[in-house]
Amino acid sequence: MVVVDPDAGRVVQRLEIGKRPRGIKLAADGKHLLVALSGSPIGGPGVDESKLPPADRAADGIGLVELPNGALVRKYQSGQDPESFAISPDGKTLYVSNEDAAEMSVLDLGSGNVRGRVKVGEEPEGVTVRPDGRVVYVSCEGENDIVAIDTTTLAVLGRVKTGARPRAIVFTSDGSTGFVTSENGGVVTVFDPTTNAVAMTIQVPRSGNSPTPPRPMGAVLARDNSQLFVSLGRARSIAVIDVAARKVARLIEDVGARPWGIGISADGKQLYTANGPSGDVSVVDIASGKTEKRISVGGSPWGIAVKPAS
Repeated sequence: MVVVDPDAGRVVQRLEIGKRPRGIKLAADGKHLLVALSGSPIGGPGVDESKLPPADRAADGIGLVELPNGALVRKYQSGQDPESFAISPDGKTLYVSNEDAAEMSVLDLGSGNVRGRVKVGEEPEGVTVRPDGRVVYVSCEGENDIVAIDTTTLAVLGRVKTGARPRAIVFTSDGSTGFVTSENGGVVTVFDPTTNAVAMTIQVPRSGNSPTPPRPMGAVLARDNSQLFVSLGRARSIAVIDVAARKVARLIEDVGARPWGIGISADGKQLYTANGPSGDVSVVDIASGKTEKRISVGGSPWGIAVKPAS
């Protein structure tokens, strides 16, 4: 895991925390980071998994990293091959997508035990809790839908059809609207979280500077919920969606090679993207749409967590 100072444009810490760190979020106390670690070999679409090396299941877990010293102080159970996760509003529970097992695990942070598992569908990816904490949603890449699960009973409440290969799920802060990015569909699905009905589909236009169609991946809302920022993967750009109008307002071009993870600064003026193939993090000024810095971090950066203003 790499800690970056975006203002200085440099790496300030590099931490060894375990195999294949992917999903990353700040813990509720603001003093720790939670990171998904996986012992599954790197595969991907179209890869013959029978030819991959065996998985190291002992490496699976959710790492707890103490800030600011960066020490790995604990590794929680996580279920098999954790990819990403969401934290309950009270900070006591994690909902983890287990890609290889096609399920979601429910981790009680107090006891450190997995208290439940829910079969959700092939290749679960993104996980997001509705703002009221009553329902958690998991995107299933292999099913082209997201599944809604009651956080109390762990019963499946329904499914929402999306574009092909759904990735990230984001809600407006009042919980009235949900958005789902679809990598292979080139769309963002808008749905009503109270009824789980699709409201509309937003087509992301192709960038004039990219030979590749848009691949909607990560998503983050502006602090005032007015705009949704969507990283477009191999299209090397970010879509800026007007939330009220529910349409793409503009594209921010030439961000980096395959931007995936995306975060927003504490003051809401900058975006940060993790660009896997180029091994760097971009700092993008929202107002001008210009990439101000590309900070080399090495490896294949995947997720981003932004420390709030102190």
